[in-house]
Amino acid sequence: MRHFDLVIIGTGSGNSIPNEAMADWEIAILEKGTFGGTCLNVGCIPTKMFVHTADQAAAPAGAKKLGVDAHLDAVHWPQIRDRIFGRIDPIAEGGRNWRANENANVTVYEGTAKFIDAHTIDTGTGETITADRIVVAAGSRPTIPEIADIETTGFHTSDSIMRLDELPESLVILGSGFIAAEFAHVFSSFGVKVTMIARSGLLLRHEDLEIAQRFTDVARTKWDVRLQRKTIRAEKTETGVRLHMEGPDGAESVEADQLLVAIGRQPNTDLLDVAKAGVELHDDGRVKVDEFQRTSQQHILALGDISSDHQLKHVANHEARVVQHNLLNPDDQIKSDHRFVPAAVFSSPQIASVGLTEEQAKAKGIRYVTASQAYASIAYGWAMEDTTGFAKLLADPATGQLLGAHIIGPQASTVIQPLIQAMSFGLDAKSMARGQYWIHPAMPELVENALLNLPLD
Repeated sequence: MRHFDLVIIGTGSGNSIPNEAMADWEIAILEKGTFGGTCLNVGCIPTKMFVHTADQAAAPAGAKKLGVDAHLDAVHWPQIRDRIFGRIDPIAEGGRNWRANENANVTVYEGTAKFIDAHTIDTGTGETITADRIVVAAGSRPTIPEIADIETTGFHTSDSIMRLDELPESLVILGSGFIAAEFAHVFSSFGVKVTMIARSGLLLRHEDLEIAQRFTDVARTKWDVRLQRKTIRAEKTETGVRLHMEGPDGAESVEADQLLVAIGRQPNTDLLDVAKAGVELHDDGRVKVDEFQRTSQQHILALGDISSDHQLKHVANHEARVVQHNLLNPDDQIKSDHRFVPAAVFSSPQIASVGLTEEQAKAKGIRYVTASQAYASIAYGWAMEDTTGFAKLLADPATGQLLGAHIIGPQASTVIQPLIQAMSFGLDAKSMARGQYWIHPAMPELVENALLNLPLD
């Protein structure tokens, strides 16, 4: 039985851990799917490439209000799809080849790994190995709901929807979170009739309430949004799929050419038999880790979606850097910093957030003040004729320290960055607003004016 100094399960952010300082370590990397993990292959990178294309396709529809006649002539789905994966697939294969054939101290096993005990792993290739240290970075997978007949109906998840052979005329999306919202934007911009099915009364309900309400209002002008629906059964039809639901007005159904299931993701701990390693889990299946990314077995570390409650690539990358340092410096370990984790939804409109929502601040009994600023109130907002976007800030009224920031509108994911920086480095609202120049008439004036509107003590 072969023994390794380090075993890494998963080739997303975990693949960044081995470096030149580990050149004398014997390392095994285990991967059950495509090399490179979720973000590269079926997550943030290809989806944002689709989103950017969708933004271009949607632009002509908004040109009339600016005095420009523009129209969309055609959407060539195969070219869109192949441009994106023609770039991504070679990167994934190149990464696999580099680790497998150009790293003398690294052995790649391609199979579904399972723990036998705390130091022993079945690689899924017919070979069992042991290790001194193990990093679990095996990510998550789409959750499939328990709906009658759904498995035999035929459906897609975010893993497969981007590789469709042809663009459907209609798409029903089961889900109301960020994955559902982003794909609704993509496919509707390409001319697909989109229906969204939500169990709750809001889309993006984990966002600040005012943000979620605004997004839901805008979404209902573009898509067929069905709120407070419980999906009972799925049915295959001659042309696609039919969902049977119970809603506020009783039984109803919806039909479409394709079905996208986007209700969330679950950690892959069950596939790995992590419990056999004596690793403690949260109730939702995530691996429990401390601030150093160590599990209940001190020689086993975990990072990313399999352990974090932030299913975000930038969080996984941060945790991978922490794990790398702590493996190399066991007597001088560093902690992960999850104080101010930002997130964005690349739909239309965009949403970006960091810190507390107003509802969370209330629930925690934290004293706060809030201020909002509309895109429509700044000069660049006038230029864009934006009428729905706004920024909302929460701050400590005594110190001016920002507690949360939430933006819905054009380029929200970029506009929010100075607020993330201010929170991370302790810059108070007054100093941030008055201690620097703000380019006029640029979009960040939205942030400047929101800061000035905070009713601080």
